[in-house]
Amino acid sequence: MKYVPVLFLAILLVFSTYVDAQVEDKVYKDHIQSVRIFPLGPTTGSQLDAPVVSILGGKQLVLLFDDLAYDPELYSATLIHCDADWKQSDLKNNDFLVPFNEFNIQDYDYSINTRIPYIHYKFLIPQVTKSGNYVVKVYRRRDPDDVILTKRFMVYEDLLTVGAGIVPPSQTANIRGQQQINTVVNYSKVEVMNPESQVKVIIRQNQRWDNAKYLTKPTFINQSSKTLRYEDFDGGNAFDASNEFRFVDLRFMRATGQNVGAMRVEEDAVFGESLANKPRRNEAYSQYLDLNGQYIVDTNDRPGGDPELESQYVYMTFNVDVPKGTEPIYLLGSLTNWGKAPEAKFEWDEKFQIYRTSLLLKQGWYDYQLGYLKNGVFVTESFEGSHFETENVYEVFVYLRALGSRYDQLVGYSVLQPNRRRL
Repeated sequence: MKYVPVLFLAILLVFSTYVDAQVEDKVYKDHIQSVRIFPLGPTTGSQLDAPVVSILGGKQLVLLFDDLAYDPELYSATLIHCDADWKQSDLKNNDFLVPFNEFNIQDYDYSINTRIPYIHYKFLIPQVTKSGNYVVKVYRRRDPDDVILTKRFMVYEDLLTVGAGIVPPSQTANIRGQQQINTVVNYSKVEVMNPESQVKVIIRQNQRWDNAKYLTKPTFINQSSKTLRYEDFDGGNAFDASNEFRFVDLRFMRATGQNVGAMRVEEDAVFGESLANKPRRNEAYSQYLDLNGQYIVDTNDRPGGDPELESQYVYMTFNVDVPKGTEPIYLLGSLTNWGKAPEAKFEWDEKFQIYRTSLLLKQGWYDYQLGYLKNGVFVTESFEGSHFETENVYEVFVYLRALGSRYDQLVGYSVLQPNRRRL
């Protein structure tokens, strides 16, 4: 009997660690590829939109992924409600969903004449009744522990008025290379007794979470007008503007697209290699359109077809031409889950005296940058430079924990695009 308390404490520790952990965007199986979630739209460009929708409906989110397999598998999906910090909330399933919280993914199609066969799955995210952060978890054979992927999305309601603007950074030493986002929140439509403890503001750049700014304390509070201002003077809401993203055009199988050095088509696979990437920190800023770190699945080899089913998978090698160093170099962008995928890390090739990494990518257009990992955050300035003229997309999320509530509501959402150059 004397061992029972020890065992109980061990179980309690494991359980509390699981509950307190953040739920991340992650792919758990190598055979699962091209995972995307975005608002369903009529054009290919819809793939670039952030997975954020209004609780009032109008747009529905769709989850897409490929399984590199010959036969379909029984996959199920469930939704997890999270607080502002992406830890699972205290809500029960029936608090935010009307149907039972397990959905069989039955919409799938086989790839068409591809060298690497795959099955393409599609799942429409069901309507929820509460705003906030969510994760869709997909697992195999109705076993919630056999997880293949988790993907984040957000549902907002317009209860607070959110204003945001770009201003010169308060730290003048960074004025040429940073973009500061100041935010104003008006909470006159809701009851907020203690704004400092009840309201949280999160700003993210180009749909990244690794460098998001969590603003928990406003710099100014006006009780009479019920206004909160977040205008930090210590750089807490300033981002490195970085540079327009590098890219490779993989829409062609038998030709080399832009920034592709070589393509080799074999009977059972397609191999590609990028041109050598070199640092551009000291180069002048060059303006061109990019996808702000995202990618689009598309093919020009079969015009008029379905790119989701007819695109080939390319075993793509990226090259970085810099001297061998002591710090690892990372490939950053949505294609590597912003550096978290194992393939994001470059390895030194002694034979060719160059850094290399290889990824399996579906035909399309892929944005990326190069960077180092410093204090848990990826930084790109050493490779890319940083220019205030750069076009970026910023999103402002405002969360409210109402008195007595068991979850964080997402009560305000705003999108800001400094230096916007596209329609």
